[in-house]
Amino acid sequence: MGLTEKLQKKKEALEEEVRNRVEEFNSLIRVYLQATMAVNLGIVDFRMLPDLKLLKQKFKIPTQGRLGVAEKAYVSKLMINEYGMTESFFNEIDASARKVCKRQQDFPNYFYLFQGFSQQLFMVLASEMQWTLRLPSIFRSLIKRSTKDSIHKILTENNFKAADARRAAMDVRTLKEKLNLSEDWMYQYAYPVLMISKGAKVK
Repeated sequence: MGLTEKLQKKKEALEEEVRNRVEEFNSLIRVYLQATMAVNLGIVDFRMLPDLKLLKQKFKIPTQGRLGVAEKAYVSKLMINEYGMTESFFNEIDASARKVCKRQQDFPNYFYLFQGFSQQLFMVLASEMQWTLRLPSIFRSLIKRSTKDSIHKILTENNFKAADARRAAMDVRTLKEKLNLSEDWMYQYAYPVLMISKGAKVK
């Protein structure tokens, strides 16, 4: 195998590792959301809670009273330790779920809204932070500041160079209000994903 092929294989392996880490982060968010719904709405059907079921089986988490209680505690502790989330991050998810989901029938729509919010947020962040995202991870403070500034711009300004970025920003604002999430929550959610995407540790 030539040097070029070895370098290409190494690059592909690193890219696969990054994709896996991003998916792991997102799966933990999904588990917490599903656990919250299980607690709030009394959901016990694992067909509605696929990510929670996988985590529960993998780590053999025993149910504590109501399904979702132990799983919420497990995920929040893990994400606080690994990704630097705060208690307020999870408190906002709890409040968001209580506001939007009054019945089990509201559960699929909530995930649909959250997925759209996430996709549009990262689309406009990628557009606004192009040069920052090319910086190596040692410029952590600059990346943090740029992430916060970009999120603030998404929520307060209209002067986006790209028309699709402007439309995405408008969608983010609408979905943010529907989901009842704050600007700080958006930063805590986005920053770890951006750092993981650079192949760096979050903390």
